[in-house]
This record gives sequence, C-alpha cells and structure tokens, in this order.
Amino acid sequence: MSESQIVDFVGLVLMASVPYILAAQGTMLPGRTGLFFVSQEAIMMVGASVGFLVSYHMGSLFLGMVAAMIAGGIFGLVLAYFTTSLKMDQFVIGLATFFLGMGLASLLFKLFVGVTLTPPIIPTLKPVEIPLLSQIPVIGPILFRQNILVYFSILLSLFLYYFLYWTSWGMNLRAIGENPKAADSLGIDVVKQTYIAAILGGMMMGLAGAYLPMVYTGTYTDGIVQGRGWLSIALTFFGGWSPHLILLGSLFFAGVEVLALRVQLGGMGIPHQFLRMLPYLATILVMIFAFRNVRPPAFLGLNYDRESRTGS
Repeated sequence: MSESQIVDFVGLVLMASVPYILAAQGTMLPGRTGLFFVSQEAIMMVGASVGFLVSYHMGSLFLGMVAAMIAGGIFGLVLAYFTTSLKMDQFVIGLATFFLGMGLASLLFKLFVGVTLTPPIIPTLKPVEIPLLSQIPVIGPILFRQNILVYFSILLSLFLYYFLYWTSWGMNLRAIGENPKAADSLGIDVVKQTYIAAILGGMMMGLAGAYLPMVYTGTYTDGIVQGRGWLSIALTFFGGWSPHLILLGSLFFAGVEVLALRVQLGGMGIPHQFLRMLPYLATILVMIFAFRNVRPPAFLGLNYDRESRTGS
C-alpha cells in the first residue's frame, strides 16, 4: 500500500470507530454501577431516526444530535426506573426496551416522512481541520482532518478514563458496581448514581445512532445500525470495562469493518455475505482469547435492594 492509501485507510478507521466508541462507552458507564444494557441496537436506531428527523425538519445537525441524545437518555431513564426503582429483571426490561425502540424508530420515520420513492437527505458532517496540526505529514490528515464527533469520541474516552480512575466520583461509581451495599454504607447515593449513569449511557448510544445518517448515508433506513449495537456489548467485555481499552478495541472493530468494505469494493470475488460476517467472526475469535482475562463489575446485571442482606 502507498502512503496515501495508508492515510486514507487509517482515516476511515477513525471515522468508522465513532459508533463503536460511543455505544460501548455508553454500555460501560452504567455497567460500572451494575446496570447492564442489552438494548443498544434499538437505542441507536431511535437515535438515528430522531436525529435524522430533527436535522431534516429543523435544518440543523446540532439540534439533531441533541434530540438523539435526549431520546437515548429517556431510554436510559426508563431502564433505570424499572430496574433500580421497581427492581425488575434487567435482561427482561432490556429486551422489552429493545423491541419498543426498534418499532418506535421505524414508526417515527413513517409518521413524519411517510413512504417515498426518493428518501429525504440531510447534509453530512464535514471534516474540521485543526490549524497547523492538520499540516503535519501523514499524522495530520489522519488525526486532524476529521469530523467533530471523531474528536469528541476520543476526548470523551480519555475523560472517562480520568473520571473513573482519578476522581472520587468515579471511584464511588466503580464501588457501586463492585459492592453497592458497602458503597451505600459509606454514604454513596447508589440510586442517584445509577440513574445518572444510565441516562448518560443512553445519551451516548443515541448519539452513536445519530452519527450513522449524519456521516454515512445522509438519510435514515431501517437496519441502518447493522448490528453495531450488539457488537458494542462484546466490545465492552473485550475492553475489560475500561474506557481506554474500549477506545483501542473500537479501532480494531472499525478496522475489520473498513477492511471488509475495501475487499468488497476491490472486486476480489469474495462473497459479500462472508465479508459482512467478518466483524462478527472477529468478535468471536477475540472473545475466545480475551474473555478469560476479563473481570466485569461484580454486581453487573443485579439490582440493588437496600433491605436485602446480600444487596440483590
């Protein structure tokens, strides 16, 4: 590969990593309190639908992003209410919100756009060049000529790492996921922290979904997420529930996705069905070797009950 091809490939990997980063970090954050999302795919679909519709009707990609984050935050709030306040099973509620979100995303699009021969289009996010830094050979075009959400997702990952491991608030959050009863006895508001983490996690997933029509297609279609929500769950385990490792894992997953697309466009005669399998095949192979070394939060998937002796 020539230098220009390498620059182009790595730049595309960075661009393709954003939905994985946002969705996986959105899974990790509430997971640190013990709340396990399984409806990422649907929340991303709702984010894509709402983000597109608001951007199209309001003429503003920024408002579309905000609307997608609000929609995702509402799903996080709903999940937190039913599991944290009503103590209902996390996986049952997660699946219920999954089916609700999948249907809602399609319904909203049909209500506000309808069935058309030519789908409506919104302008996509343009690259934002960082002065001076974008002129650095090789590195400049890769790192400093990206759209605004690429920069945001990387900075968010670095911030979450600092927050979780270097601040008292982050340590409190991690303590909840390991032993909420002990955290409660130390005066940490377990319910409040869980709600906040769930809402923020949902907002990240909603934004991850909105990224797809705003960068890839310029329009919304059913199935636009294409399994990225499910892959984000595997990515969170692969990253050991740590923001910095999730960032690196997202680049790997995006690299496989871009490579499969390049091979398909290169006309090598490989069936496209096999190429579409590559990200999932890579996930299985990676998880076989990585899962044994992964230690998720001890209270993951369990609901904290203050009156119970065990806390669950």
